[in-house]
Amino acid sequence: MTQLATRGRRRATVPPAHHPTPSTSTGAGSRSDGQRGRRAAARPGPMRQLAEMAAAGGVGQKAGVALAATGLVLTVTVPTAAGQAPQTAPAMEIAQQQPEVTASTDAVVAFSRASVGSTVDPDGRLRHMLESESAGRITPTEAHHALGAPLDSIDPSSPFGSRVSPLTGVAEFHRGQDFVAQCGAAVKAAAGGTVTFAGWHPYGGGNRVVVDHGNGLETTYNHLASFSVSVGQKVDRGSLIALSGTSGASTGCHLHFEVMVNGEVVDPTGWL
Repeated sequence: MTQLATRGRRRATVPPAHHPTPSTSTGAGSRSDGQRGRRAAARPGPMRQLAEMAAAGGVGQKAGVALAATGLVLTVTVPTAAGQAPQTAPAMEIAQQQPEVTASTDAVVAFSRASVGSTVDPDGRLRHMLESESAGRITPTEAHHALGAPLDSIDPSSPFGSRVSPLTGVAEFHRGQDFVAQCGAAVKAAAGGTVTFAGWHPYGGGNRVVVDHGNGLETTYNHLASFSVSVGQKVDRGSLIALSGTSGASTGCHLHFEVMVNGEVVDPTGWL
């Protein structure tokens, strides 16, 4: 529709804009919008989901500290006793309960570890064997290492058995095992026992000590420079009993060591 202007020109008229008034209806459309709003409110946001995943993965505390630093509040699940519902607590509160640990970048962190060790009681093993049967019934495998070394350093020289005597040059039966030893070297008991002889041996042994270990087993120590034990004295394995020398029928300082089983000499190397 046009109007005629006062000066003869036409001027178009624009119909007034239509602004619909907000509906105040409480019909079906409004209820649907409200339900969508409530569902959106109930759905956890991204940060809440992150918190729940962090708590389930065992890193809730670190995530809580990181988010708290940004001004956000994070809740994590705290495990409780079996049969109880899980409880939640602010991550910042959990972080504050943990002591702050600081260390320099070059600090060495040591971890203690459990160790398992064992000790061997050779005297106890020997006593057990001698209590159960005579020394003569002990097998070579059982006898091996049953006695300890009579010197700190074992260096065999003249062996047990048949040999040519260094004194006479005649073949003879050598009753023990000779070990190289400087004069005055410490001579030690090969096992625990009782001293049954400490004195001069009239048949070439010179200063001699005999130790009875029980049930037919004895050891003897010969050509000694001196001895520090007496008859009837109890000695332990490894205890000092004498000093090596060259007394008796000897051509130089050494130790003549014997092992006797039921009164008969045997090869000492089978027991060492």
